[in-house]
Amino acid sequence: MTTAMCPADARSKTSAEAAAASARPRAGWRTLLRAGGGARYVVALAVDSLGSGLLRPFLLLYGVEVLHVGVARAGLAMTAGFLAALAAVPFAGRWLDRGARSAAVAGAMLVRVLGVVLLLAAPVLGAPPLVAFAMAALFLGVGNQCWPPAHAALVTAVAEERLRDGALAAGRAVRNAGLGAGALIATVATAGGPGALRLLAVVTALGYLTAGLLAASLRVRAVSGRGGEDVARRAEGRSPRRGFTVLDLANLPYAFNFNVLEVALPAFLVTTLHAATAWGAGIFVGNTVLVVLCQVAVVLWMARWGRRTAMAASGVVLAGAYLGFWLAGTAGGVWAALGVAAVSVVLTAGEIMYTGSATALVVATTEPDRLGAALARFQLSSGVGLAVSPAVLTALLAVGSGALWLPLAGATLLAAFAIRRWCPTDGPQQGI
Repeated sequence: MTTAMCPADARSKTSAEAAAASARPRAGWRTLLRAGGGARYVVALAVDSLGSGLLRPFLLLYGVEVLHVGVARAGLAMTAGFLAALAAVPFAGRWLDRGARSAAVAGAMLVRVLGVVLLLAAPVLGAPPLVAFAMAALFLGVGNQCWPPAHAALVTAVAEERLRDGALAAGRAVRNAGLGAGALIATVATAGGPGALRLLAVVTALGYLTAGLLAASLRVRAVSGRGGEDVARRAEGRSPRRGFTVLDLANLPYAFNFNVLEVALPAFLVTTLHAATAWGAGIFVGNTVLVVLCQVAVVLWMARWGRRTAMAASGVVLAGAYLGFWLAGTAGGVWAALGVAAVSVVLTAGEIMYTGSATALVVATTEPDRLGAALARFQLSSGVGLAVSPAVLTALLAVGSGALWLPLAGATLLAAFAIRRWCPTDGPQQGI
């Protein structure tokens, strides 16, 4: 026998559930880090990111100062190696779809050991230094490109759904802190010349090796039922192929954001505004600190929106920052540099919103047995955007300030509209 519930009872139950949800304690840093893989994995993330921070910004310098391959040829070899590394991403996705989790993360960490060993062994290998440098860039690129989908898949497998986005954000914060610390240490150490660069390479290889062994020791494989729910396709009848094709393409302008901070802004400050190089360095440090401090809090705050809405909103914020840079550049003098520094806070906010929602949207709207392929496709779009954006951004800046910031803002707004209109969606997250 079924008992009907009167409207008053229904309202009372809804109110009670809402009160219980609001009274539920919010997850703290320790809870999120433990949910995302535990202490060993946090140490692995920190060591791996510290190693990347030590070497990655100075890989070009290593090729020039230690291997003597020349600036132009070293840059070309790095670009070729990193682009070729994108071919490994689909294979990583298939490995993930066969259940690999900690093994895939460990593989992405350990393959970079080979890259660093090639750098160190280049003088005794007998091969031309340029070839050894290009192969090192290839192995380092494979690790860098395959790590993000592997990490996201591992966190998806071990974290409760209500803690998943926060755990991903906490892992990114740890990684950003390690990258920043490593880059700071390397900045000081490289004053020692080629000998210091070799030492940095050795420390980096040991760091990658340690991190990979720690990740492998977790022995995590995919768990049935984890990996996201196909919410939008059940609710709206949308095709999964259409949705993720839109998301992958729309992600390309978003991916330009990272090289805006590292490439476009420093060049804009120095060449267009004629400001001191210290402005660019200060903005980069400020961005790193804000991301580390605010990433988790912003992601938890955005949980009420739904991931698709959050990602679309991040595009609006990023586009607003690009317009702000354009307007700040019209001021001239020190006021222009101050304006760019102020607007960079908005850029950082958009970056935090984007990184906190993009991967989470892929995970939440993908069937578990296709998660690896979906994450691999998304990483390919990010990798392509990162690879081509330096050339595109610098070419546009050479034409003029408006030629850089206005098209970038327009493309990002268009991508945000496409995500909001056509991508799969999910509701607000509960219980975090």
